[in-house]
Amino acid sequence: MIPVVVLVVAKAPVPGQAKTRLAAGVGAQAAADIAAAALLDTLDAVAAADVQARVVALTGSLDDASGGDGIRACLSDFTVLPQRGADFAERLANAHHDAAEATGGLPVLQIGMDTPQVTADLVGECARELLAADAVLGMARDGGWWVLGVMDATMADCLRTIPMSRPDTGVVTLAALSDTGIDVSLVPTLADVDTVDDIEPVRRACPSGSRFVRVTESVSHAR
Repeated sequence: MIPVVVLVVAKAPVPGQAKTRLAAGVGAQAAADIAAAALLDTLDAVAAADVQARVVALTGSLDDASGGDGIRACLSDFTVLPQRGADFAERLANAHHDAAEATGGLPVLQIGMDTPQVTADLVGECARELLAADAVLGMARDGGWWVLGVMDATMADCLRTIPMSRPDTGVVTLAALSDTGIDVSLVPTLADVDTVDDIEPVRRACPSGSRFVRVTESVSHAR
């Protein structure tokens, strides 16, 4: 078992609040359904990974969410903590601290819910890579990043000043980590799901029976 805590930062997939850029192309309910499928596939992969601990930092109400009951059931395998902070960057940094504190100071490997193609093996590979470096970073094809691992949660404090959801977020994050003297190991780049155009490349990378593949089938056939 790898002595790392995997942290999933997630937003309850409430129609009208989740995946708003995706919703512009498929509608609020369909976007929430896709977000729920992506989150559930991610939770399955993390639950199956050979790591010591698993934490979800959650914001939003599962009572109003698409797939809320299924998500709640999956969360029984996780320690669930509330997100805290004034903006997304602050919530990410705080989540690293909270996950480390909840697990006795384990190194933290953090992913979001936008890469449903992630597998338990890939999570494990990233966790092992983290133990051999100060930090790991996996870039996203849109210019952001999909995974960040730090040996010490204080290393994630640089996130507080980094603008998120921009085409340069990934390179700025890498520079911010490197500028503090942190040894950063880069792990595989993945595509994430933010817009309708992102669905098909992510879908192709998912297992054929995944929830994401099933829920996006009608969207894929319509394009």
